[in-house]
Amino acid sequence: MTALSQLGGGEQAAVTEKSGRRFTAYLLLLPGALWLILFFVVPLVSLLSASLYDPNGSVETGYSVTGHWQNYTEALKDYATPFGRSFLYALVTTAFCLLLGYPLAYAIAFKSGRWKNLMLALVIAPFFTSFLIRTLSWKLLLGDDGVVVDTLKWLHILGPDGRLLATTTAVVTGLTYNFLPFMVLPLYASLERIDPRLIEAGGDLFAGPVTTFRTVTLPLSMPGVVAGTLLTFIPAAGDYINAQLLGTPRQRMIGNDIQQLFAAGAYPTAAALSVTLMAAIVVLVLFYVRRAGTEDLV
Repeated sequence: MTALSQLGGGEQAAVTEKSGRRFTAYLLLLPGALWLILFFVVPLVSLLSASLYDPNGSVETGYSVTGHWQNYTEALKDYATPFGRSFLYALVTTAFCLLLGYPLAYAIAFKSGRWKNLMLALVIAPFFTSFLIRTLSWKLLLGDDGVVVDTLKWLHILGPDGRLLATTTAVVTGLTYNFLPFMVLPLYASLERIDPRLIEAGGDLFAGPVTTFRTVTLPLSMPGVVAGTLLTFIPAAGDYINAQLLGTPRQRMIGNDIQQLFAAGAYPTAAALSVTLMAAIVVLVLFYVRRAGTEDLV
């Protein structure tokens, strides 16, 4: 009986200890859960409610939630062009960031030696300056009297009356510059974890540098590629500062229209566009991650 009592007491103690650990885990999750509820779930529900407001309301008379789903169809009909332009700009920006960022991340990970920390600091350095200031700097660089335009005219790449500011090129250039670090850092983190002996093994098996990169380095760095493209594409699609400062109304993105609609008090249309943009990005991200074969990232 004594042995059985001791065994039962041990099982009870194990159950009590397990319950205590579970309670501690929930307690540790509580601050993060409260943060998400207050600053993500509540604003999201508020945004969804605003997208269903009666469009006949106003800031003065107030709005009422009437389940007006036509806000979505009317918003997409009226703003289809800037909506598509935003995704096009974001896609081009992501492609440029990948083409520029992958060689840079590769060089930092494998070729920088004792200069690695300095090069990483230089990649991060733009974040110490305001996003707005960085974009305004490009407005000066790409101005009609700026050094970039003068150089391109001297090289006969631009005509005598050619310009870069207030063009699609200027907007994409600003987007690429501002979001390039979001591509480089995940790529570097992924490349840094690759065992150099795997790359050496490719050479031992008589594979050339190109074949080794294609069959070893690139597949192993795909988590960084996927993470970098997502971190670049998502904020680029919703950006409006670059289009506002470096472009014209003809190059406006959906973020410009959403900002102007909210400022004008047209909350139903602005909220409907915001929800649609968010839903479209989520669908594209899920499709892209599944096609890339890295479902474990989400």
